[in-house]
Amino acid sequence: MEVSTRIVRLELAETFVISRSASDTEDVVVVELRHSGVSGFGEAQPIDRYGESVESVEAYVEEHAGVIGDDPFALEDVMERLPAHEFAARAALDAALHDLQGKLLGQPVWRLLGLRRAGPPTSWTVWLGDPDDMARRAEKALDRFRRLKLKLGGGDGLDVERVRAVRGVAGERPLQVDVNEAWSLDEALEALPALAELGVEYCEQPVPAGDEGGPTLKERSPVRIYVDEDCHTLADVAACAPRAHGINVKLAKSGGIREAVRMVHAARALGLGCMLGCMIESGLGISAGTQIASLFDHVDLDGNLLLGHDPWPGVPFVDGIQLPPEEPGLGVHAVSAAR
Repeated sequence: MEVSTRIVRLELAETFVISRSASDTEDVVVVELRHSGVSGFGEAQPIDRYGESVESVEAYVEEHAGVIGDDPFALEDVMERLPAHEFAARAALDAALHDLQGKLLGQPVWRLLGLRRAGPPTSWTVWLGDPDDMARRAEKALDRFRRLKLKLGGGDGLDVERVRAVRGVAGERPLQVDVNEAWSLDEALEALPALAELGVEYCEQPVPAGDEGGPTLKERSPVRIYVDEDCHTLADVAACAPRAHGINVKLAKSGGIREAVRMVHAARALGLGCMLGCMIESGLGISAGTQIASLFDHVDLDGNLLLGHDPWPGVPFVDGIQLPPEEPGLGVHAVSAAR
């Protein structure tokens, strides 16, 4: 197979703010695998928290292109031959192989996997800001989205007020919060009872990954705890059971569709809930997630909807649900940024 990469800059519609960063653009790497005149595509959104970058993704793909081989259906063998690091790069290669398989067979990936098409509705992310500002932005989303995800961890003592302000405009709409490791155990134990009273369904990664207070927090929290940074790949799932009620699986973090499916099965065996998350990605990256969304209890796949211009349109957004396309493979096609 011919292998190539290119870096693409995604521009957000508005500055995206979480507890540890703010961004107006995100760089991703598009990986193309070409076989028998057909191209399969995947997107790598490297996560700097894990020491990955677009440069390291390209270096990984270039260095290991030779082990991919010439059989697009030998996905298990290919992924075993690839070194187990640079998980965003692995996710892009995994997605490109699935895309290529679907195009060669004329079937969408979700059908090849034997899965239902529709998953749960996606949450819409209300990024970190002042309480009134977050309420205004949440209100604007109510006509399109059936649930909201609030970024917390402002470090200013206003996180509960942020949720209270959004609840005031959201009515009975389901709310979840994501703290991105910004609270201490004491801060979490203080805030979570108030969030429970405000009807928050679950809290994502309230304390730092590996925090020794994790099991205590799970035991005492009136709100279900989901972990993100604590759960990277399949090897991490078992250790999450004592400290969480559920895990957040991201393709860019886990290494792709195949690993994500394994993580879901392991989590179910341990009685854990499963959430499918995303990074800021184009429709190419989000489409890969939608293919397996039906396996999850909760879905957070709004990365492409945060962009000012999506260079890979084609993911149907219907009644708050990000649906996998019905076209073969991942079902999305690149377009020019020109308008």
